[in-house]
Amino acid sequence: MEQLQWLGVIRHGQSTGNVIAQDAETGGLEAIDIPERDADVPLSPTGREQAEAVGSWLSGLSPGERPQVAIVSPYLRTRQTAELALAGTGIPAVVDERLRDRELGVLDLLTGRGVEARLPEEYARRARHGKFYYRPPGGESWVDVLLRLRALLRELRQDHPGGRVLLFGHEATVLLVRYLAESLSEAELMEVAHATTVANCSISTWRRGDDVLRPELFNSVAHLHQEGAPPTRQEDVNAEPV
Repeated sequence: MEQLQWLGVIRHGQSTGNVIAQDAETGGLEAIDIPERDADVPLSPTGREQAEAVGSWLSGLSPGERPQVAIVSPYLRTRQTAELALAGTGIPAVVDERLRDRELGVLDLLTGRGVEARLPEEYARRARHGKFYYRPPGGESWVDVLLRLRALLRELRQDHPGGRVLLFGHEATVLLVRYLAESLSEAELMEVAHATTVANCSISTWRRGDDVLRPELFNSVAHLHQEGAPPTRQEDVNAEPV
């Protein structure tokens, strides 16, 4: 089967939920007080600026380098990111539910401290099984997310042979697309995950070479540091060419 010529994935811009969750974690709270359901969490003002910076990056690409289609998670923060980033580019967008964020089940709206305090058995089970295979009751493991990503990428190869495709997704999307694109092992993926905070509106890309996708950028935020772009917290910057 012919491979894609180019594949990119962008994490959504900063959401109001990201801000609330970070404050809860740093404040030592057990619960995260986000009023909306996960699918309805919107971008923050900073997130909107970040998405517009992605749009500037896309507009700066030559016509032969621009993505031919964008596939977007159905969650509001991701759709808003795509709408702002793709405005004026002429790149068509398709929403696909398989790009939705990982479902956390009983762990939803709990901080790390909250899981340990309120669900000690799940806390221990997660530690035993590890992030890759652990599935919280009512939720998904990373392996579950991989199953839907594999199906999506297989269809994209069939529908866009030799094409250029851009995904708009979530933090787990970026890490797991890298796992698939580079045929990483579980250990290699965990090493990347432990070393990386996937930044909001970061760009990761792979280009076809020798009949396989080869990495170009991972977690790049250079476009967010251009003049007029919103500031990015230093702890969120792990951009690296790969």
